[in-house]
Amino acid sequence: MKVRAQVIKEEGEYPSLIDYQMNVSDQNIVAEVICSALNHRDLWIVKGQYGRIKYPVILGSDGLVKYEGKKYIINPGLEWGDHQAYQGPEFDILGMPSEGCFAEKVQINEGYLYQKPEHLSDEQAAALPLAGLTAYRALFSRAQLKNNEQVFISGIGGGVALFAMQFAIAYGCEVYVSSSSQDKIDRAIALGAAGGFLYTDDDMDKQILKSVGPMDVIIDSAGGPGFSKLVNITSKGARISIYGGTQGKASFSPQRLFWNQASILGSTMGSPDDFEKMIQFVNAHKIKPVIDSVFHLQELNQALEKMKVGGQFGKIVIKNKA
Repeated sequence: MKVRAQVIKEEGEYPSLIDYQMNVSDQNIVAEVICSALNHRDLWIVKGQYGRIKYPVILGSDGLVKYEGKKYIINPGLEWGDHQAYQGPEFDILGMPSEGCFAEKVQINEGYLYQKPEHLSDEQAAALPLAGLTAYRALFSRAQLKNNEQVFISGIGGGVALFAMQFAIAYGCEVYVSSSSQDKIDRAIALGAAGGFLYTDDDMDKQILKSVGPMDVIIDSAGGPGFSKLVNITSKGARISIYGGTQGKASFSPQRLFWNQASILGSTMGSPDDFEKMIQFVNAHKIKPVIDSVFHLQELNQALEKMKVGGQFGKIVIKNKA
């Protein structure tokens, strides 16, 4: 089957909009893609900074599709495996090496389709799957968030961080955020955050402890030198849930960690159970993803450039249909 798709053919090059021959599996259905959305994963693959890259490839882990007259979002976490606690050896993510959603059509097993939340627009629905799933598992399955806890979320503005903030606020928690941008902090406060701090300040941890006290749950995607500040703001029994390492290796003094009986919890994507519960949570609390900007499919490379430059607040969405 030939489809119009944005295809990466070689390492280090941006996708090209071409007529692509899709080899359809007997186990999959083919659905029309209405909208899709970018994740940093897409940019890392374009830059060759991701494991097991295979070419040619159609990127795009997030998608809203139409199948048999109904609209669905796709769970992009494929072949999770048998254990809720961790993914199995066959785990993969839609959009590399399997053909993703930056195309007119996508093939997917019908079991990964979930009914589109009715309160969301097409663009909002497309923005939800990967980041929403990652945030939900980090907060609830891993950190076991409780009502009325104090939560700290680093790097606000990214899709996962914003979902984590929205989920925690909806759950009745007091949420604080960090950023290198005061504007992003102000926008997060406008969405319900209790306050924010500049992580570029060397004494950020001291500011937090002095003004609002220690944190029960911390959600981080950076690691790096600043991770020690997060360990310093843990409360007794705190949980640090980390789903990325964009700033590289972290170093910290373990004394506060063991004295506070605190835990560091790794988290990646989520299980089918996590995805289903995330959708239920979004529906129950009428949560709407924050959209930074919307591009058309033929403008995908402009969207990738915007992500590369940084500065976005919320998800970058692609309209696949003209």
